[in-house]
Amino acid sequence: MPKQIHLAAHFPGVNNTTVWSDPQAGSHIEFDSFVKLAQTAERAKFDFFFLAEGLRLREQGGQIYDLDVVGRPDTFTVLAALAAVTTHLGLAGTINSTFNEPYEVARQFASLDHLSDGRAAWNVVTSWDAFTGENFRRGGFLAEADRYTRATQFLATARELFDSWPADAVVADKDSGVFLRDGSVGGFRHTDQHFDIAGRFNVPRSPQGRPVILQAGDSDGGREFAAATADAIFSRHGTLVEGQKFYQDVKRRLPAYGRSRDSLKVLPAATFVLGDTPAEAQEKAAVVRRQQVSGATAIKLLEQLWNRDLSGYDPDGPLPSIDPDISDAHIARGRASVRMNRDPVAVAREWRSKAEAEKLSIRDLIIETTNRQTFIGTPATVAASINDLVQQDAADGFILVPHVTPGGLDEFADTVVPLLQERGVFRTEYSGPTLRDHLGLEFPA
Repeated sequence: MPKQIHLAAHFPGVNNTTVWSDPQAGSHIEFDSFVKLAQTAERAKFDFFFLAEGLRLREQGGQIYDLDVVGRPDTFTVLAALAAVTTHLGLAGTINSTFNEPYEVARQFASLDHLSDGRAAWNVVTSWDAFTGENFRRGGFLAEADRYTRATQFLATARELFDSWPADAVVADKDSGVFLRDGSVGGFRHTDQHFDIAGRFNVPRSPQGRPVILQAGDSDGGREFAAATADAIFSRHGTLVEGQKFYQDVKRRLPAYGRSRDSLKVLPAATFVLGDTPAEAQEKAAVVRRQQVSGATAIKLLEQLWNRDLSGYDPDGPLPSIDPDISDAHIARGRASVRMNRDPVAVAREWRSKAEAEKLSIRDLIIETTNRQTFIGTPATVAASINDLVQQDAADGFILVPHVTPGGLDEFADTVVPLLQERGVFRTEYSGPTLRDHLGLEFPA
């Protein structure tokens, strides 16, 4: 039997893949936009709807970076509201383990799981920078190397809280007047390097027992954390060779934790552009990339590598001849990309060589070197590509990121999904009511 494909819908926002200026784009704050995308995903039988979250607005040159969408309503508020207008779609939220507390987060996710009848998922993330920490009056308090230690202890503590109520704890026998089977339920005590808490958890066990755990770390520590604790791991490796390498690496770690290969799903993020012909899809993709990387955006993205004010440069002109500033004071605060360029001077040399050889302007180069669409083609070729990558163990499915919100998923739902269903690799109906059912995950004891 072929592997079954898992699909999720990401409500995009805080990145330059979102073309908020497109005539078809809608609000990223109004609830109707969240409803539209979520109900489209549910109509197409997707596994879950996913919200990312940033705890501080990114800055560049001391000002809010406003070429992308700025601002987002609170994750729990949006997901709880979506629980009322969907019936089967999983509801996944990104909640930080560095600046929150286990009791509060466990209570919120247990409540969401109850409100949604078992559809809650928690994307456990960490925060690496003191810039974000300033919002919590803890700037710099946690060394970057310690963030997964805290995340591991945070999740272990939350699981103790989820498990403090047996599934049959609530009797609610009206004849006898007995509400609880045992008056000691909910008790907990946890002490470790980061937490020292004791008391009673006040939310009865939820339909899934615990929320589905998602994780997005690509470092060795992040992969190990996922192998030990997560039900699914997000990935940025969406091509065959790189995807297979990542897939095998995280799957080989599972036996050390007594886990099977199927207990952790690998879900790369993926963007897409569809057309009636391959040529039309390529033309549309080129237009989208130029929407995503305007001249102003190209200069800002170049500044993130150069760490200099380049506002005087023409985006349609050549790259700066001056080298990047490698000082610790960075022009783009709160950007994960800052950490990824370990040797900015070497990258700048590579970019200059590429630009000179291919006669690329600043804007052309940024379009070439930043993320492109994962799938470009007709619905038939995109469906075939998705299926090939899953069947060849480069992924277990994909988290789709439309470039226009909220209607950007419609075409995929209407044209690609039916072709996957015809191949017998994607559900035509939900097999159960919970997200664990959709992902084929065991329920925790």
